[in-house]
Amino acid sequence: MPDILLLPKPKTRTERPRLYKVILLNDDFTPRDFVVKVLKAVFRMSEGEALGVMMTAHRKGACVVAVYTQEVAETKARQATDMGGQAGYPLAFTTEKEE
Repeated sequence: MPDILLLPKPKTRTERPRLYKVILLNDDFTPRDFVVKVLKAVFRMSEGEALGVMMTAHRKGACVVAVYTQEVAETKARQATDMGGQAGYPLAFTTEKEE
């Protein structure tokens, strides 16, 4: 009987999905209370977390809200931006690939 050489099976590595940041952009028209309401509703933040994110965006011009897979990040950014639009505010959220 001939010797059979068994080669190890190549291991498949599952690549982690690329992550995207959801970013809140500051504007001078959307009321702070409304921004906090949107952050709590869409991103399930506590009052304190939402206030912190809103104030950082207010002071610095923008603030990273959360990091998700691309599809989730884009959906949440769109939902939050749409809430502002429906209320007549220029509230804007965007996404950016995490480095």
